[in-house]
Amino acid sequence: MTAAAPPTIHASAALVDGTGVLVRGPSGSGKSSLVLALIMASPERNRLVADDRVVLTSIGGGIAAAPPETLAGRIEMRGYGIINLPYVAPQKIGLVVDLKPIEDIARLPSEVERTAWLGDVMLPRLTLPAGHPEGWIRVRAVLLGGLGMVNET
Repeated sequence: MTAAAPPTIHASAALVDGTGVLVRGPSGSGKSSLVLALIMASPERNRLVADDRVVLTSIGGGIAAAPPETLAGRIEMRGYGIINLPYVAPQKIGLVVDLKPIEDIARLPSEVERTAWLGDVMLPRLTLPAGHPEGWIRVRAVLLGGLGMVNET
């Protein structure tokens, strides 16, 4: 009997400021564009992990992201095509970013809304408007703030 293949999800991932960031959202929501913007914000530090499909595996009490072998180092740039970039994988995920329609995003999300579960691992989550190019600034702000988001009401 062979072992089951690790789960693969429709998402993208990057190493950003030393933290693995998993970006989820429907097709056309801007996952690849957000990852590309994050990489280009600091190309000497930030790296592609995976684009379009992400293989998830358990690693040291967390979840790691990696590309399927056929997509390693490749990212789609809408309007241009596939480009090759340096990549690093597997990478432990430290933040989940969900891209959603702006009307579906709470202005001041609850602690539950700022949490994502991947399998049995709880991770911080940031929900951003789909298709908004400034999303990379918000991701870096959360990471530079140490993921200690304050929710004042």
